[in-house]
Amino acid sequence: MRTRGSTAPHLWRPYTQMKTAMPPLEVVRTHGARLVLADGRELVDGIASWWTAVHGYNHPHIARAVAAQVETMPHVMFGGLTHAPAERLARRLADLLPGDLDHVFFTDSGSVAVEVALKMAAQLWLNRGETGRSRVLAFRGGYHGDTMGAMSVCDPEDGMHRRFGGYLPSQVFCDLPRTRADIAALDAALDRHRRELAAVIVEPLVQGAGGMRMHPPEVLATIARLARRHGLPLILDEIFTGFGRTGTMFACAQADVVPDILCLSKALTGGTMALAATIATAEVFDGFWSDDPGAALMHGPTFMANPLACAAANASLDLFAGEPRLDQARAIAACLADGLEPLRALPGIADVRTLGAIGAVQFEAPPDLTVLKARFLERGVWVRPFGDIVYLTPALTIDRGDLDHLLDAVASVLREGVPPGA
Repeated sequence: MRTRGSTAPHLWRPYTQMKTAMPPLEVVRTHGARLVLADGRELVDGIASWWTAVHGYNHPHIARAVAAQVETMPHVMFGGLTHAPAERLARRLADLLPGDLDHVFFTDSGSVAVEVALKMAAQLWLNRGETGRSRVLAFRGGYHGDTMGAMSVCDPEDGMHRRFGGYLPSQVFCDLPRTRADIAALDAALDRHRRELAAVIVEPLVQGAGGMRMHPPEVLATIARLARRHGLPLILDEIFTGFGRTGTMFACAQADVVPDILCLSKALTGGTMALAATIATAEVFDGFWSDDPGAALMHGPTFMANPLACAAANASLDLFAGEPRLDQARAIAACLADGLEPLRALPGIADVRTLGAIGAVQFEAPPDLTVLKARFLERGVWVRPFGDIVYLTPALTIDRGDLDHLLDAVASVLREGVPPGA
């Protein structure tokens, strides 16, 4: 096997050059905001397993709900059948979301939720009898997933999928409208491509995996206003920002924006298993309501609306309803700002950004990520920097001691200085 130092040579790992990567760490147990390794070490998890474990690991309420569901019905196909966990979850999501976002299509990953959103938007025009609208306007710096359609609306130049440029559908890209010139350019692009665009897509308030780039609610409101002016559906990708991460249950609330289609995943099940949802307004749904079978949305992941995952998601929503998660997110925001802002003065640091339970420190040039990760491990924290960013997205339930430990680790490593990347 050609896998460096691996104890599991048959595994192909995500975002990893398998020839040169160091062996991964084996986790044997989780609790709270901590990972327990096979060698006995405990790491404070600073990123909540890619932002999913909002209630921390092993929350007993979610565990009980999943255990009860597995005894009754682990799975049943959703084509032609239904079940109470999915119906209850759809109703609760519709009640939580703003406006008339009340038609829920379940999938099994964030990327697929985006694929379905793009497909909905394109077919909406076809169902209206209008052809040629096959492109989407997206924003530089964005990231929406790793499947083909989702890759096509990621940043085409600096994103991780730029090598696929000649293979992906051709989309229209603009800068986020931060300035008058940006607003004018976006307006002009929407007008210039008005006959070929199906929708506009954006991550509200934070472009996550594209670099934790943040923008104020006014920018999102401007995008929504211009999309409406040009008669285009607005798709909001809240896969990262949803469920309290920005300090409100959903980021779009901070701009008082109701999209036409909204995508959710990540924290939907409280970090227990895969589930996603693409949620549409009544107007979008009505575009598929027809006597014509060909007007139906022809999509159906095998494990869509998996009862186990729906049980976990319902339990997660119970916790948001009964425990002070948004207050905890706001408390974390204050701690992140206090702990990270002083690092702005360090040599080689370009920016420090915080919003809700998200904190990011940006280098002037990409550092040596291997050295950086090793130094974090030495201090007992799991932090996974990428590009020129060190970021923290801890569980909303993280206790103050673990949060202080994370912040102290980041500060001490960065104050030591980090060699530049190759």
